[in-house]
Amino acid sequence: MKFPKELKRYCPYCKKHTTQLVTTAKQRSRSATHPLSRGSQPREYLRGVRGGFGNQGKRSKKGAKDWKRKTKTTKRITVLYRCTTCKKAKGSITAIRSSRIEVGEKVAK
Repeated sequence: MKFPKELKRYCPYCKKHTTQLVTTAKQRSRSATHPLSRGSQPREYLRGVRGGFGNQGKRSKKGAKDWKRKTKTTKRITVLYRCTTCKKAKGSITAIRSSRIEVGEKVAK
């Protein structure tokens, strides 16, 4: 998917239309984004459920569902718009699922 380098859109911080630079957010794994999500190891250590030696017979084998499941071919890429006047960035409401996003040459509609 192609995006122009900069475009005019509404800035909620300046409360007016300004020129904004288009960038993409850094891709992070789910564990980095949600470190204390339900069922995560750090959360179990904090709860006192996990600790000591071994896996307590819980994490030794994958379930039947997990190894049969296909992986997705694309990732959700978050597009950030940085205002040139106030220098604040605002992300797109929904992330775009695409194999890659090109930010560059002005694209005609």
